[in-house]
Amino acid sequence: MSNTKHPADQYRSEKLKAFDRLLTIMDELRENCPWDQKQTLRSLRHLTIEETYELSDAILEGDLNEIKKELGDIILHMVFYAKIASEKKAFHIGDVLNSVSDKLINRHPHIYGDTEVQNEEEVKQNWEKIKLKENGNRSVLGGVPKSLPALVKAMRIQEKARGVGFDWDTQDQVWEKVKEEMSEFLEASKNNQRQAMQNEFGDLLFSLINYSRFVEINPEEALESTNKKFIKRFQFMENAIKKEGKQISNLSLEELDTYWEQAKRKV
Repeated sequence: MSNTKHPADQYRSEKLKAFDRLLTIMDELRENCPWDQKQTLRSLRHLTIEETYELSDAILEGDLNEIKKELGDIILHMVFYAKIASEKKAFHIGDVLNSVSDKLINRHPHIYGDTEVQNEEEVKQNWEKIKLKENGNRSVLGGVPKSLPALVKAMRIQEKARGVGFDWDTQDQVWEKVKEEMSEFLEASKNNQRQAMQNEFGDLLFSLINYSRFVEINPEEALESTNKKFIKRFQFMENAIKKEGKQISNLSLEELDTYWEQAKRKV
C-alpha cells in the first residue's frame, strides 16, 4: 500500500469537521426533536427508498447541485440508522465505516495485496469470488436483494452469474436467444395461452436485458430515458390540444396521431 499523500488530503480536516458536525446535529435532534425521537429503522425505510429515487432522478438529469442535495439526504439517513442502532447497542457509525473499509481492502487484493489483474472484468470476477468466500459459500445470487425492482434485479443476476464465468461468449449468441424468446412469446400469444404468454414475455425481457449488457447499454437508464421522452411529448400534445380549445378525450386516434407527430418534431 502506497504511503504517498493523496491530493485530496488538503481537504481532509474540512471533511472530517463537516461529518462531525452532522453527527452532533443528529445527536441533538434525536434528543430534542419529537419527530426525530419517534423514528425507527422501519419508519425510515420508505423515506430512504424515496430519497434514493430522487438521487437517481438528479443523476439522470445531470444536475450536480441537486445531486449534492440528494447525497446529503441519503448520508443523513445512513447516520440516522447508525444512531438508532447505537442506541440499541448494536453498532455505531464508526463500526459501519470500518466495516466497509475492511470490505473494500479485502475485495481489492490487486491494490492492497499481491494479486494481479489485467482489466476491469477480472476485477469484477475477483470481487464475486471473494464475496462468495466471505459469505460462507452462499449462493452467488444470494446477495441480490429480493425487493429490487425486477429490471434492476435481472441486471444484477446476470452480472453476478458472469462474475463466475456463466455467460454467453458473443453478443450474436445473445441476439439469437432474443429472437428465440420472441418467437416463443408470439406462439403463445397466437394460441392465447395467458400463463405461457406471461412466462415467455418474462423470458423475452430477461434476454433483452442480457443483450443490452453485451452492447454496453444500461436498460434501466434506456427505459427511463424513453419514459421521460414520452412524458414530454405527451404533455406537449396535451398543451397543443388545450390551446385549440379541444378535449383530448374527445379526439379520435387519427387526430391524436396528428398531434403526436407534431410533438415528435418539437420535443
